[in-house]
Amino acid sequence: MGFEFFTNTRIIFGAGTLSRVGVLAKEFGRNVLVVTGRDANRAEGLCALLKEQQLGYVTFSVFGEPEIGTVEQAVALAKSRKSELVISIGGGSALDAGKTIAAMLTNPGTLVEYLEVIGKGKALSNASAPFIAIPTTAGTGSEVTRNAVLASAEHRVKVSLRSPLMLPKIALVDPELTYRLPLSITASTGLDALTQLIEPFVSTRANPMMDALCREGLSRVARSLRVACNNPHEPSAREDMCVASLFGGLALTNAGLGAVHGFAGPIGGMFHAPHGAVCAALLPHVMWINIKTLREREPGAKALARYDEIAQVLTGKPAARMDDGVEWVRELIAELKIPRLSAYGIRGEHTDELVEKSRQASSMKSNPVTLTANELREVLAEEAKPG
Repeated sequence: MGFEFFTNTRIIFGAGTLSRVGVLAKEFGRNVLVVTGRDANRAEGLCALLKEQQLGYVTFSVFGEPEIGTVEQAVALAKSRKSELVISIGGGSALDAGKTIAAMLTNPGTLVEYLEVIGKGKALSNASAPFIAIPTTAGTGSEVTRNAVLASAEHRVKVSLRSPLMLPKIALVDPELTYRLPLSITASTGLDALTQLIEPFVSTRANPMMDALCREGLSRVARSLRVACNNPHEPSAREDMCVASLFGGLALTNAGLGAVHGFAGPIGGMFHAPHGAVCAALLPHVMWINIKTLREREPGAKALARYDEIAQVLTGKPAARMDDGVEWVRELIAELKIPRLSAYGIRGEHTDELVEKSRQASSMKSNPVTLTANELREVLAEEAKPG
């Protein structure tokens, strides 16, 4: 057995912890670049707290998932304003953008040089500028990951910038920031969190330290995702989902992902489809094909016993087996009205290109079994049907 563990210098969790951000930021400098999502008004409270500490700031909004050109604009703005630190407040897109901006403030050359797939995959040589990550959704876990996902419109693909040097200095997780999320985002991001607990738990890089986080996270999703969707101001449910998201981020950073995310990157690059909704739609199909393939090729595989354990945690039934877990996920997705992938324009004629691109994705490397092209086509078969 062997594994490594990477995480932030500091994780601060709890209701109301946003109130501490001004004092925390002051430790790193006087000028701040504040990165927000589409709705910059969500950062008003944060900016007021920076003002209280006499910190200067400029805001930058990211509309949708971050593109390479968007990040380059933000880096230029930050340099022109002599920003010493970056704070992101928002969903995974805002956090990934901020993480990348902080990295490019201190590293020479162009962003593309450091990107996987479309660039040279050059390693960062310098630690990022200080970065504080403040999630307002409970799903991506980006506040504790060492990579950022960017879209390249030119190449119609999503690519990663990846380095331990990119870990945020502080992850500040305040469940109260998720209270205003609409049902659709609570559902899709919550299912993304579920995916990021299941995939590391069955991955080829699973390890005891992350297993403990996955088990705890899975139990919290099982008892609280429905509650958070139906009663968005229920504090314990929102707290549970934020814990699950945080643990999922730690797990994927240290134990890898699988075929769901192997597909999600190419799909996100080719279509305007929200990452969380894509992962949610794919999850039961990937669980099913992994189980089917392992039964046929590796009936004694450790991952099969882990799928049984997942089923027991999700259903709350000690006698549940892996097929029950797949059915539990299918029923939850139907209940939460997650659209099929066909709703985003994905059709059968796109299958071959998506399969080819997904096989090159880094997430595929830790899937519990190597899936053939035909097996990957089976994953997309139902989702690409109209209706």
